Amino acid sequence: MTDTIKTDVLIIGAGPCGLFAVFELGLLDMKVHLIDILDKLGGQCAELYPEKPIYDIPGIPMVTGQGLTESLMEQIKPFNPTFHLNEMVESIEKIGDPLFRVTTDAGQVFEAKVVVISAGGGSFQPKRPPVPGIEAYEGTSVFYAVRKMEQFRGKDLLIVGGGDSALDWTLNLQPIARRVTLLHRRDDFRAAPHSVEQMRALVAAGKMDLKIGQVTELEGQDGVLSAALVKGNDNEITKVDCNTILPFFGLTMKLGPIADWGVKLENNLIPVDTEAFETNVPGIFAIGDINTYPGKLKLILSGFHEGALMAQKAHRYVYPDKRLVFQYTTSSSSLQKKLGVN
Repeated sequence: MTDTIKTDVLIIGAGPCGLFAVFELGLLDMKVHLIDILDKLGGQCAELYPEKPIYDIPGIPMVTGQGLTESLMEQIKPFNPTFHLNEMVESIEKIGDPLFRVTTDAGQVFEAKVVVISAGGGSFQPKRPPVPGIEAYEGTSVFYAVRKMEQFRGKDLLIVGGGDSALDWTLNLQPIARRVTLLHRRDDFRAAPHSVEQMRALVAAGKMDLKIGQVTELEGQDGVLSAALVKGNDNEITKVDCNTILPFFGLTMKLGPIADWGVKLENNLIPVDTEAFETNVPGIFAIGDINTYPGKLKLILSGFHEGALMAQKAHRYVYPDKRLVFQYTTSSSSLQKKLGVN
């Protein structure tokens, strides 16, 4: 178990709204950590439409999801936020007034005076392959994300998928696994061409295996895998010896454990006030697509506005004895100093 991380504000979700909230909180001297279930920043923008144009960001006629993410990262750089990727929040416990203990599925524990839920429509969660009985192996022999590469050292590893994640982890884990087999339903990949070339070179050199087909059945007992049965395009069944499987079948949006966090829900959304976008639990806020209130518009620019008002109220929890003086970045020398403006 790692040591408890203490911070002023913990943001759950590192999409555009969560990233801009770092800016607003940073201007008010609040330290921020962010958690996201994805392995990259940007939320839906980066995962679902990184190259799709966005036309309604004020002052920017057109920007891609990836471009917006990169600009936001540049904007918040002066505040040095800490990111925790590939982690999902499992529980939020109120332990003070205000103070929350937040635990992730990676076993990391945080203590924060303020929690901001900026999780879009929920959390991205991996799609489970349609293989009978796969649930019995999850967490012991079947994993949907790589948290620590060392976990796969010396394993007979079957990686299933044809996208960037499957190819990236094939290349990264091949040097440390005992043997890697990449399985895809067709001999055509959606990953970066350079990654595909590297993979094919390893196959040609006999350093890994490539199979075309789909897993139909798993063999093993007590959660310990011994082999996977693969049906090829010719309908022939072959056995692949493996003790670990990494399936990369894409992601789906689910509410996830938010329903267990103690905040009120309304049609799978979190009701908030419009003064500070605070939930029914004092000190827990919700901004972006995950919240609901009269007149709500699911726009990124609305989430930016919500983050600005949230930060004003959060300051009262983090610095209860400190008077907050409203300032403009255009005229405040103290704010410009924080931003590194000469």
